[in-house]
Amino acid sequence: MNHALISAACRALAAVLAAVSLAVLTGCGGGSGGTTNANGTASTTPASSATAASTPTTTAPVSASAPVANVPQSTIPNVQPITVTSTPTRTRNMLTTSVTVCAPGSSNCVTIDNIQVDTGSQGLRVLASQLPASLVLPAVAATPPTGSTSQINAQCAVFGTGYTWGAVRTADVRMAGQLAPGVSIQVIADPSVPNVPSDCAASGLPMMTPATLRVNGILGVGMFTVDCGGACVVASAPRWYYACDATGACASTTQPLLKQVANPISRFALDNNGVVIDLPAVGPNGAATVTGSMIFGIDTQPNNTLNSATVLNTNSVSGYVTTSLNGQPNSQSFIDSGSNGLFFPSTTLARCGAWWCPTSTQSLTATLTGTNGATATSDFSIANATALFATQNYAFNNLGGMSSVFDWGLPFFFGRRVYTAIASRQTSAGQGPFYAF
Repeated sequence: MNHALISAACRALAAVLAAVSLAVLTGCGGGSGGTTNANGTASTTPASSATAASTPTTTAPVSASAPVANVPQSTIPNVQPITVTSTPTRTRNMLTTSVTVCAPGSSNCVTIDNIQVDTGSQGLRVLASQLPASLVLPAVAATPPTGSTSQINAQCAVFGTGYTWGAVRTADVRMAGQLAPGVSIQVIADPSVPNVPSDCAASGLPMMTPATLRVNGILGVGMFTVDCGGACVVASAPRWYYACDATGACASTTQPLLKQVANPISRFALDNNGVVIDLPAVGPNGAATVTGSMIFGIDTQPNNTLNSATVLNTNSVSGYVTTSLNGQPNSQSFIDSGSNGLFFPSTTLARCGAWWCPTSTQSLTATLTGTNGATATSDFSIANATALFATQNYAFNNLGGMSSVFDWGLPFFFGRRVYTAIASRQTSAGQGPFYAF
Protein backbone atom coordinates (compact mmCIF):
# COMPACT_ATOMS: atom_id res chain seq x y z
CA MET A 1 0.00 0.00 0.00
CA ASN A 2 1.83 2.94 -1.26
CA HIS A 3 1.21 6.30 0.25
CA ALA A 4 3.41 8.21 -2.13
CA LEU A 5 1.75 11.49 -2.88
CA ILE A 6 1.85 13.25 -6.22
CA SER A 7 3.69 16.08 -4.50
CA ALA A 8 6.95 15.92 -6.40
CA ALA A 9 4.93 15.97 -9.56
CA CYS A 10 3.33 19.28 -8.72
CA ARG A 11 6.66 21.03 -9.08
CA ALA A 12 5.51 21.83 -12.62
CA LEU A 13 1.89 22.52 -13.47
CA ALA A 14 2.10 20.25 -16.47
CA ALA A 15 3.07 17.48 -14.12
CA VAL A 16 -0.16 17.82 -12.21
CA LEU A 17 -2.09 17.32 -15.41
CA ALA A 18 -0.11 14.36 -16.69
CA ALA A 19 -1.58 11.14 -15.34
CA VAL A 20 0.53 8.06 -14.78
CA SER A 21 -1.23 4.73 -15.05
CA LEU A 22 -1.21 3.13 -11.61
CA ALA A 23 -4.56 1.48 -11.78
CA VAL A 24 -3.75 -1.52 -9.63
CA LEU A 25 -1.58 0.18 -7.08
CA THR A 26 -2.26 2.04 -3.90
CA GLY A 27 -1.51 5.61 -3.03
CA CYS A 28 1.61 6.34 -1.07
CA GLY A 29 -0.29 8.39 1.41
CA GLY A 30 -2.28 5.63 2.97
CA GLY A 31 -4.40 4.03 0.36
CA SER A 32 -5.17 0.54 -0.80
CA GLY A 33 -4.52 -0.88 -4.18
CA GLY A 34 -7.00 -1.64 -6.87
CA THR A 35 -6.71 -5.29 -5.90
CA THR A 36 -7.08 -5.46 -2.15
CA ASN A 37 -7.57 -8.35 0.22
CA ALA A 38 -6.96 -9.18 3.85
CA ASN A 39 -3.44 -10.29 3.14
CA GLY A 40 -1.92 -7.24 1.53
CA THR A 41 -2.50 -4.08 -0.42
CA ALA A 42 -0.68 -3.17 -3.56
CA SER A 43 1.15 0.06 -3.21
CA THR A 44 2.90 2.55 -5.42
CA THR A 45 3.60 6.21 -5.81
CA PRO A 46 2.44 9.30 -7.68
CA ALA A 47 -0.95 9.37 -9.30
CA SER A 48 0.51 11.96 -11.58
CA SER A 49 4.08 12.83 -12.25
CA ALA A 50 6.34 15.45 -13.67
CA THR A 51 8.45 14.99 -16.76
CA ALA A 52 10.70 12.06 -16.08
CA ALA A 53 14.44 12.37 -15.96
CA SER A 54 16.19 11.27 -19.11
CA THR A 55 18.56 8.33 -18.92
CA PRO A 56 21.95 9.76 -17.89
CA THR A 57 25.33 8.60 -19.07
CA THR A 58 26.65 5.81 -16.89
CA THR A 59 29.88 6.52 -15.02
CA ALA A 60 31.65 5.18 -11.98
CA PRO A 61 29.71 5.39 -8.70
CA VAL A 62 29.98 8.67 -6.86
CA SER A 63 30.63 8.35 -3.13
CA ALA A 64 30.35 11.02 -0.50
CA SER A 65 33.36 12.58 1.12
CA ALA A 66 33.76 13.66 4.73
CA PRO A 67 31.30 16.29 5.96
CA VAL A 68 32.17 19.85 4.99
CA ALA A 69 32.05 22.96 7.11
CA ASN A 70 28.83 24.29 5.57
CA VAL A 71 26.80 21.32 6.83
CA PRO A 72 25.55 22.50 10.27
CA GLN A 73 26.47 19.99 12.94
CA SER A 74 24.09 18.94 15.71
CA THR A 75 24.02 17.09 18.99
CA ILE A 76 20.23 17.11 19.32
CA PRO A 77 18.68 13.62 19.64
CA ASN A 78 17.79 12.67 16.08
CA VAL A 79 16.73 9.01 16.15
CA GLN A 80 13.06 8.12 15.89
CA PRO A 81 12.03 4.44 16.35
CA ILE A 82 10.19 2.87 13.42
CA THR A 83 8.59 -0.54 13.06
CA VAL A 84 6.94 -2.97 10.68
CA THR A 85 4.48 -5.23 12.43
CA SER A 86 0.92 -6.58 12.32
CA THR A 87 -1.88 -4.12 11.61
CA PRO A 88 -5.66 -4.32 12.08
CA THR A 89 -6.05 -4.40 8.30
CA ARG A 90 -3.30 -7.05 7.93
CA THR A 91 -1.41 -4.83 5.51
CA ARG A 92 2.09 -6.11 4.90
CA ASN A 93 5.25 -3.97 4.86
CA MET A 94 3.65 -1.00 6.60
CA LEU A 95 6.43 1.12 8.11
CA THR A 96 5.11 3.17 11.02
CA THR A 97 6.15 5.46 13.84
CA SER A 98 4.60 7.77 16.46
CA VAL A 99 4.34 11.53 16.02
CA THR A 100 3.57 14.17 18.64
CA VAL A 101 1.27 16.98 17.49
CA CYS A 102 0.90 20.12 19.60
CA ALA A 103 -1.07 23.34 19.48
CA PRO A 104 1.48 25.92 18.28
CA GLY A 105 3.72 27.25 21.01
CA SER A 106 2.11 25.18 23.75
CA SER A 107 2.44 21.99 25.78
CA ASN A 108 -1.04 20.91 24.71
CA CYS A 109 -0.02 17.85 22.73
CA VAL A 110 -1.09 14.38 21.67
CA THR A 111 1.14 11.52 20.52
CA ILE A 112 -0.41 9.59 17.64
CA ASP A 113 0.73 6.03 17.01
CA ASN A 114 0.54 4.03 13.78
CA ILE A 115 1.66 6.84 11.45
CA GLN A 116 3.11 5.59 8.19
CA VAL A 117 6.65 6.72 7.34
CA ASP A 118 6.68 7.72 3.69
CA THR A 119 9.81 8.91 1.87
CA GLY A 120 7.69 9.28 -1.27
CA SER A 121 5.62 12.26 -0.13
CA GLN A 122 5.88 15.48 1.84
CA GLY A 123 3.98 16.53 4.93
CA LEU A 124 2.11 15.21 7.94
CA ARG A 125 -1.49 14.09 7.45
CA VAL A 126 -3.47 12.85 10.43
CA LEU A 127 -7.04 11.66 10.85
CA ALA A 128 -9.22 14.14 12.69
CA SER A 129 -10.48 11.26 14.83
CA GLN A 130 -6.98 10.98 16.37
CA LEU A 131 -6.99 14.57 17.66
CA PRO A 132 -8.77 15.16 20.99
CA ALA A 133 -11.32 17.95 21.16
CA SER A 134 -9.09 19.74 23.67
CA LEU A 135 -6.33 20.07 21.07
CA VAL A 136 -7.35 23.04 18.93
CA LEU A 137 -5.14 23.57 15.89
CA PRO A 138 -5.55 26.94 14.15
CA ALA A 139 -6.92 26.82 10.62
CA VAL A 140 -4.63 28.11 7.89
CA ALA A 141 -6.24 31.13 6.23
CA ALA A 142 -7.30 30.48 2.66
CA THR A 143 -6.55 32.59 -0.38
CA PRO A 144 -10.15 33.07 -1.59
CA PRO A 145 -10.99 33.31 -5.28
CA THR A 146 -12.08 36.74 -6.53
CA GLY A 147 -15.45 37.72 -5.15
CA SER A 148 -15.50 34.94 -2.57
CA THR A 149 -15.80 35.24 1.18
CA SER A 150 -14.07 31.92 1.76
CA GLN A 151 -12.07 31.59 4.95
CA ILE A 152 -11.21 27.92 5.56
CA ASN A 153 -8.26 26.35 3.75
CA ALA A 154 -8.58 22.70 2.72
CA GLN A 155 -6.65 20.21 0.66
CA CYS A 156 -7.18 17.22 -1.57
CA ALA A 157 -4.14 14.92 -1.44
CA VAL A 158 -4.23 12.39 -4.28
CA PHE A 159 -2.38 9.10 -4.09
CA GLY A 160 -2.09 6.14 -6.44
CA THR A 161 -5.68 4.93 -6.13
CA GLY A 162 -7.30 7.25 -3.66
CA TYR A 163 -7.34 10.55 -1.88
CA THR A 164 -7.47 12.24 1.49
CA TRP A 165 -9.54 15.37 2.06
CA GLY A 166 -9.37 17.70 5.00
CA ALA A 167 -8.55 21.09 6.48
CA VAL A 168 -5.08 22.60 6.49
CA ARG A 169 -4.13 23.54 10.05
CA THR A 170 -1.07 24.76 11.90
CA ALA A 171 0.70 22.58 14.46
CA ASP A 172 4.00 22.04 16.19
CA VAL A 173 5.33 18.60 15.22
CA ARG A 174 7.73 16.80 17.56
CA MET A 175 9.82 13.68 16.96
CA ALA A 176 12.83 12.48 18.95
CA GLY A 177 14.49 15.70 20.17
CA GLN A 178 13.35 17.69 17.16
CA LEU A 179 10.69 20.37 16.78
CA ALA A 180 9.06 21.60 13.59
CA PRO A 181 7.23 24.70 14.82
CA GLY A 182 4.11 26.10 13.25
CA VAL A 183 3.96 23.86 10.19
CA SER A 184 0.94 23.28 8.00
CA ILE A 185 -0.50 19.77 8.26
CA GLN A 186 -3.56 18.15 6.72
CA VAL A 187 -6.28 17.05 9.14
CA ILE A 188 -8.08 14.30 7.24
CA ALA A 189 -11.89 14.24 7.49
CA ASP A 190 -11.88 17.50 9.43
CA PRO A 191 -15.56 18.32 10.19
CA SER A 192 -14.99 21.98 9.30
CA VAL A 193 -14.81 21.00 5.61
CA PRO A 194 -17.40 18.24 5.27
CA ASN A 195 -17.98 18.43 1.52
CA VAL A 196 -15.42 16.84 -0.81
CA PRO A 197 -15.16 18.74 -4.13
CA SER A 198 -16.22 16.71 -7.13
CA ASP A 199 -12.80 16.77 -8.79
CA CYS A 200 -11.21 15.43 -5.62
CA ALA A 201 -13.89 12.77 -5.15
CA ALA A 202 -13.23 11.56 -8.69
CA SER A 203 -9.61 10.76 -7.76
CA GLY A 204 -10.25 7.24 -6.52
CA LEU A 205 -11.02 5.69 -3.16
CA PRO A 206 -11.71 8.01 -0.21
CA MET A 207 -9.07 7.28 2.43
CA MET A 208 -10.69 9.01 5.38
CA THR A 209 -10.87 6.41 8.17
CA PRO A 210 -8.37 4.09 9.89
CA ALA A 211 -9.80 1.19 7.88
CA THR A 212 -9.49 2.87 4.47
CA LEU A 213 -6.28 4.79 5.18
CA ARG A 214 -4.95 1.66 6.94
CA VAL A 215 -3.05 3.87 9.40
CA ASN A 216 -3.81 6.89 11.58
CA GLY A 217 -1.85 9.21 9.36
CA ILE A 218 1.03 9.64 6.95
CA LEU A 219 4.37 11.25 7.69
CA GLY A 220 5.80 12.43 4.38
CA VAL A 221 9.59 12.80 4.76
CA GLY A 222 10.52 12.93 1.08
CA MET A 223 13.02 15.01 -0.85
CA PHE A 224 11.08 18.28 -1.09
CA THR A 225 10.20 20.87 1.53
CA VAL A 226 6.50 21.19 0.70
CA ASP A 227 3.96 19.00 -1.00
CA CYS A 228 3.11 20.97 -4.12
CA GLY A 229 5.62 23.75 -4.66
CA GLY A 230 5.64 26.61 -7.14
CA ALA A 231 2.79 25.32 -9.26
CA CYS A 232 0.32 25.91 -6.44
CA VAL A 233 1.73 29.38 -5.84
CA VAL A 234 1.11 30.67 -9.36
CA ALA A 235 -2.10 28.85 -10.28
CA SER A 236 -5.08 27.03 -8.80
CA ALA A 237 -3.73 23.58 -9.52
CA PRO A 238 -6.50 20.96 -9.74
CA ARG A 239 -6.93 18.59 -6.79
CA TRP A 240 -4.64 20.47 -4.44
CA TYR A 241 -5.66 23.46 -2.31
CA TYR A 242 -9.15 24.89 -1.82
CA ALA A 243 -10.86 27.85 -0.19
CA CYS A 244 -14.09 26.86 1.56
CA ASP A 245 -16.84 29.13 2.85
CA ALA A 246 -19.15 28.73 5.82
CA THR A 247 -21.67 26.77 3.77
CA GLY A 248 -19.09 24.10 2.96
CA ALA A 249 -18.68 25.12 -0.68
CA CYS A 250 -15.03 24.92 -1.80
CA ALA A 251 -13.17 26.34 -4.79
CA SER A 252 -9.67 25.53 -5.98
CA THR A 253 -7.18 28.21 -5.02
CA THR A 254 -3.50 29.09 -4.95
CA GLN A 255 -1.36 28.43 -1.90
CA PRO A 256 1.78 30.32 -0.80
CA LEU A 257 4.80 28.15 -0.09
CA LEU A 258 4.81 28.94 3.62
CA LYS A 259 1.19 27.78 3.93
CA GLN A 260 1.61 24.52 2.02
CA VAL A 261 1.69 21.22 3.90
CA ALA A 262 5.37 20.91 4.74
CA ASN A 263 7.89 18.13 5.24
CA PRO A 264 8.49 18.44 9.02
CA ILE A 265 12.19 17.55 8.69
CA SER A 266 12.74 20.61 6.53
CA ARG A 267 11.46 22.81 9.38
CA PHE A 268 13.76 21.44 12.09
CA ALA A 269 16.34 23.93 13.34
CA LEU A 270 19.10 21.35 12.73
CA ASP A 271 19.34 17.90 11.12
CA ASN A 272 17.03 19.28 8.45
CA ASN A 273 18.66 18.28 5.17
CA GLY A 274 17.28 14.76 4.83
CA VAL A 275 16.54 11.46 6.49
CA VAL A 276 18.11 8.02 6.87
CA ILE A 277 15.94 4.91 7.10
CA ASP A 278 17.86 2.09 8.77
CA LEU A 279 16.15 -1.32 8.88
CA PRO A 280 17.65 -4.77 9.52
CA ALA A 281 17.62 -7.54 6.96
CA VAL A 282 14.85 -10.15 6.83
CA GLY A 283 14.99 -13.69 5.51
CA PRO A 284 13.25 -15.13 2.44
CA ASN A 285 10.17 -16.03 4.50
CA GLY A 286 9.94 -12.59 6.08
CA ALA A 287 9.58 -11.63 9.72
CA ALA A 288 6.64 -11.03 12.02
CA THR A 289 8.07 -7.76 13.35
CA VAL A 290 11.00 -5.55 12.41
CA THR A 291 12.24 -2.51 14.30
CA GLY A 292 14.66 0.12 13.07
CA SER A 293 15.52 3.79 13.10
CA MET A 294 14.55 6.94 11.25
CA ILE A 295 17.58 9.19 11.63
CA PHE A 296 17.15 12.88 10.91
CA GLY A 297 19.82 14.74 8.96
CA ILE A 298 22.63 13.74 6.61
CA ASP A 299 26.24 14.45 7.61
CA THR A 300 25.03 16.40 10.64
CA GLN A 301 25.92 13.87 13.34
CA PRO A 302 28.12 10.76 13.64
CA ASN A 303 25.07 8.52 13.18
CA ASN A 304 24.03 9.90 9.77
CA THR A 305 27.25 10.31 7.78
CA LEU A 306 27.20 9.19 4.16
CA ASN A 307 30.61 7.47 4.39
CA SER A 308 30.95 5.28 1.27
CA ALA A 309 27.29 5.31 0.22
CA THR A 310 26.67 5.69 -3.50
CA VAL A 311 24.89 8.96 -4.22
CA LEU A 312 22.27 9.01 -6.98
CA ASN A 313 21.13 12.52 -7.79
CA THR A 314 17.50 12.69 -8.89
CA ASN A 315 15.57 14.81 -11.33
CA SER A 316 15.05 18.08 -9.46
CA VAL A 317 11.38 18.29 -10.44
CA SER A 318 10.10 14.72 -10.32
CA GLY A 319 12.56 13.09 -7.92
CA TYR A 320 13.13 10.29 -10.44
CA VAL A 321 16.20 8.24 -11.24
CA THR A 322 16.45 5.58 -13.94
CA THR A 323 16.28 1.83 -13.26
CA SER A 324 17.31 -0.70 -15.90
CA LEU A 325 16.07 -4.28 -15.66
CA ASN A 326 16.78 -6.87 -18.35
CA GLY A 327 18.20 -4.15 -20.56
CA GLN A 328 15.04 -2.04 -20.35
CA PRO A 329 15.52 1.42 -18.77
CA ASN A 330 12.66 2.96 -16.83
CA SER A 331 13.19 6.68 -16.28
CA GLN A 332 10.22 6.90 -13.89
CA SER A 333 11.97 5.23 -10.98
CA PHE A 334 12.08 6.16 -7.30
CA ILE A 335 12.82 4.77 -3.82
CA ASP A 336 9.79 4.94 -1.55
CA SER A 337 9.23 3.58 1.96
CA GLY A 338 5.51 4.26 1.56
CA SER A 339 5.14 1.50 -1.03
CA ASN A 340 4.78 -1.96 0.44
CA GLY A 341 6.28 -3.86 -2.47
CA LEU A 342 8.74 -3.71 -5.35
CA PHE A 343 6.60 -2.53 -8.27
CA PHE A 344 7.86 -2.67 -11.84
CA PRO A 345 6.84 -3.81 -15.33
CA SER A 346 7.51 -7.38 -16.46
CA THR A 347 6.30 -9.57 -19.29
CA THR A 348 7.65 -12.80 -17.80
CA LEU A 349 6.61 -12.91 -14.14
CA ALA A 350 3.32 -14.63 -13.31
CA ARG A 351 0.70 -12.47 -11.60
CA CYS A 352 -2.10 -12.96 -9.10
CA GLY A 353 -4.08 -9.75 -9.37
CA ALA A 354 -1.77 -6.81 -8.72
CA TRP A 355 0.97 -8.99 -7.26
CA TRP A 356 3.77 -11.13 -8.68
CA CYS A 357 3.21 -14.82 -8.02
CA PRO A 358 5.97 -16.87 -9.68
CA THR A 359 5.89 -20.62 -9.00
CA SER A 360 9.39 -20.32 -7.51
CA THR A 361 11.28 -17.34 -6.15
CA GLN A 362 12.97 -15.38 -8.92
CA SER A 363 16.37 -13.70 -8.50
CA LEU A 364 16.78 -10.45 -10.43
CA THR A 365 19.36 -7.71 -10.83
CA ALA A 366 18.68 -4.08 -11.74
CA THR A 367 20.86 -1.01 -12.12
CA LEU A 368 19.88 2.40 -10.78
CA THR A 369 21.36 5.46 -12.47
CA GLY A 370 21.26 8.98 -11.09
CA THR A 371 21.16 12.21 -13.04
CA ASN A 372 24.80 12.67 -11.98
CA GLY A 373 25.71 9.52 -13.91
CA ALA A 374 26.38 7.48 -10.78
CA THR A 375 25.18 3.87 -10.86
CA ALA A 376 24.35 1.23 -8.30
CA THR A 377 23.44 -2.39 -8.87
CA SER A 378 20.74 -3.98 -6.74
CA ASP A 379 20.12 -7.71 -6.49
CA PHE A 380 16.60 -8.60 -5.39
CA SER A 381 14.14 -11.46 -5.45
CA ILE A 382 10.43 -11.84 -6.06
CA ALA A 383 8.51 -14.57 -4.25
CA ASN A 384 4.95 -15.79 -4.63
CA ALA A 385 2.81 -13.11 -2.99
CA THR A 386 -0.01 -15.50 -2.18
CA ALA A 387 2.38 -17.77 -0.29
CA LEU A 388 3.83 -14.80 1.60
CA PHE A 389 0.38 -13.55 2.57
CA ALA A 390 -0.48 -17.01 3.90
CA THR A 391 2.17 -16.67 6.59
CA GLN A 392 1.82 -14.73 9.85
CA ASN A 393 4.71 -12.47 8.86
CA TYR A 394 4.41 -8.78 8.03
CA ALA A 395 7.87 -7.75 6.81
CA PHE A 396 9.01 -9.10 3.43
CA ASN A 397 11.97 -8.23 1.21
CA ASN A 398 10.66 -10.16 -1.80
CA LEU A 399 7.08 -8.93 -2.19
CA GLY A 400 6.31 -7.22 -5.49
CA GLY A 401 3.71 -6.33 -8.06
CA MET A 402 2.98 -4.86 -11.45
CA SER A 403 3.44 -1.18 -12.32
CA SER A 404 4.36 0.91 -15.33
CA VAL A 405 6.91 2.81 -13.20
CA PHE A 406 9.78 1.28 -11.21
CA ASP A 407 8.98 1.71 -7.54
CA TRP A 408 11.63 0.52 -5.08
CA GLY A 409 9.27 0.15 -2.14
CA LEU A 410 9.88 -0.94 1.44
CA PRO A 411 11.47 -4.32 0.54
CA PHE A 412 14.41 -2.33 -0.83
CA PHE A 413 15.04 -0.81 2.61
CA PHE A 414 15.58 -4.04 4.53
CA GLY A 415 19.22 -4.67 5.32
CA ARG A 416 20.56 -1.29 4.19
CA ARG A 417 20.70 2.37 5.16
CA VAL A 418 18.79 4.49 2.66
CA TYR A 419 19.36 8.25 2.57
CA THR A 420 16.85 10.71 1.11
CA ALA A 421 18.32 14.22 0.75
CA ILE A 422 16.05 17.25 0.57
CA ALA A 423 16.28 19.51 -2.47
CA SER A 424 18.60 22.53 -2.12
CA ARG A 425 19.87 21.42 1.30
CA GLN A 426 23.63 20.99 1.61
CA THR A 427 25.39 17.69 2.37
CA SER A 428 28.98 16.54 1.93
CA ALA A 429 27.91 15.12 -1.45
CA GLY A 430 26.43 18.43 -2.55
CA GLN A 431 22.84 19.57 -2.47
CA GLY A 432 19.79 17.36 -2.66
CA PRO A 433 17.66 15.96 -4.06
CA PHE A 434 19.35 12.60 -4.09
CA TYR A 435 19.13 9.03 -2.85
CA ALA A 436 22.12 7.26 -1.35
CA PHE A 437 22.67 3.72 -0.09
